[in-house]
Amino acid sequence: MSPLPSTSGSPFSEPTLTEGGALVVDGRKLIVRISVRRRRLGLTVERDRSLTLHAPKGCEVRRAEHFVRSSADWIDAKTRLSEERQQLHPTRSLKDGEIHRYLGRDHRILVVDDEAGGAPAPAVRLVAGRLRLDRTAAADPELARRALADWYVRAGQRWMKGRLQPWAARMDVPEPAVRVQELGHRWGSYRAGARDDGVISLHWAVFQLPIHLVDYVVAHELAHVRVAGHGPEYWRLLGRALPECRRLKTELDELGRRVWMGDLA
Repeated sequence: MSPLPSTSGSPFSEPTLTEGGALVVDGRKLIVRISVRRRRLGLTVERDRSLTLHAPKGCEVRRAEHFVRSSADWIDAKTRLSEERQQLHPTRSLKDGEIHRYLGRDHRILVVDDEAGGAPAPAVRLVAGRLRLDRTAAADPELARRALADWYVRAGQRWMKGRLQPWAARMDVPEPAVRVQELGHRWGSYRAGARDDGVISLHWAVFQLPIHLVDYVVAHELAHVRVAGHGPEYWRLLGRALPECRRLKTELDELGRRVWMGDLA
């Protein structure tokens, strides 16, 4: 991780923030994300209650520190809300008969013996509406967790093929690449690329949600191709493509509390 502060230019210039660096203000540690498109500073309290500081290129450390201090009450309120929501996320034991969702539909785990012969099969497969979990993986909860998360990654990546292009066209933004992966307690993120496209990352847990909420998460991240942060301009852009975006955000906030994020019982 890059140290902060950094300096550039003459030895008398103000130290500036660096991408990926850690800024500590009054005991709060924030990870810095730099965007050349951003003009204002912004803050995100992640679902794991870590803090991200979004800053324009060349932002001075002193300016960032003042912004964080002036946002102390907002940070405390958002952190308390995150803690309340975190407590509601369920745990799972990954045993035979346990229900897991894919695109809003329920599927029961069926623990099965590894089929002899043929090419090795993935530890989790969806067959006839059942999530068939290999007995060897089921015997180790952490191994079973990784196997099921990997299945969501594969299934989500397949489902997203062709899903992004219509939304990108509807929002009049370049189509970014898509990666389904572990993202801690974030639904998604967008990172700008060398050109205008960049990469959208989606948490594998997103694909437990109903399709209309998966689409909302996708559109939410696509809006960041044009606008950094969540100011009025951002919501205007998202609202033009998805007029019901505010309602969907509220629905995601409520239903998202009950989504399995990988925690084991």
